Amino acid sequence: MSLPRFQTEWEEIDEEYQQLQETHKVYRQKLEELTNLQATCSGAISKQRKCLKDLRLSLKKCVQTCDETELEQIKDIQLQIKDKENVFFDMEAYLPKKNGLYLNLVLGNVNVTLLSNQAKFAYKDEYEKFKLCMTIILMFGAITCLFFLNYRVTDEIFNFLLVWYYCTLTIRESVLMSNGSRIKGWWVSHHYVSTFLSGVMLTWPEGPMYQRFRSQFLAFSIYQSFVQFLQYYYQSGCLYRLRALGERNQLDLTVEGFQSWMWRGLTFLLPCLFFGHFWQLYNSVTLFRLAGREDCKEWQVFMLALTFLVLFLGNFLTTLKVVHQKVQKNQEKVQKKD
Repeated sequence: MSLPRFQTEWEEIDEEYQQLQETHKVYRQKLEELTNLQATCSGAISKQRKCLKDLRLSLKKCVQTCDETELEQIKDIQLQIKDKENVFFDMEAYLPKKNGLYLNLVLGNVNVTLLSNQAKFAYKDEYEKFKLCMTIILMFGAITCLFFLNYRVTDEIFNFLLVWYYCTLTIRESVLMSNGSRIKGWWVSHHYVSTFLSGVMLTWPEGPMYQRFRSQFLAFSIYQSFVQFLQYYYQSGCLYRLRALGERNQLDLTVEGFQSWMWRGLTFLLPCLFFGHFWQLYNSVTLFRLAGREDCKEWQVFMLALTFLVLFLGNFLTTLKVVHQKVQKNQEKVQKKD
């Protein structure tokens, strides 16, 4: 290649470099504008929230002294306040916000808000795929430990995998909640309790008490993974249909339990869920009996019994509450039609 050709190529590269600098300068300006807009929106939402809170308190006082016409007006305003708060929640999903305590401890003060719908949906889909893959791995891991490899080291690997899995789920769910996913109530706490339980199982030393409970725990893990696989398979299909109809949020997730939106088409899963809940109670009773034996010296036995009891109560009562509320709503609809 001749020198003039090199010179021409260098001039083209330099020209592109100058264009890149100009483009990057515009990008920095737009980024600064975006940051200012985000701060303005966040401040306006905080101000609106404060005003609505004060208004709600004032309306509560007025209810005691107003007549029927004014009462209807107040109820209408209260409904509008609730609607506005839901809109604020959706707005904040696209604005940077301070992380909760858990994310601050794990990640530090890092902005985890994803600004585009595409990025949010991609992260949600990746979370769902992660859950599905890990559920299958854990099921085969439990089968291997129960039927083929009766060694303490393989049990430790399986229990460590459980701790890592639930820890990762809690972090990913916290990120999704920061991005507008409406995960709430017991189904958030459930994974924290499961992380603690798996951690205690990991520290339980080899001994007669451990061997007495080992097979029961692994059999329970196999059943739990199987039910979670069924739930993912059927819930994802149900959510896809409801999103297409505009009845569910795009960031709604599959859960290891039963929610109101599952009533149409997924009630056949309830017997499997209730059986799993009562198996948790059976685990708790078994462990309490082991803890009561004179030769039981490990603190893990009583702690696990208590944790399984908490899981049973949380899962069973939450599922029962959802079913009860749904039955009541259906009865009210029938009465209105009559």
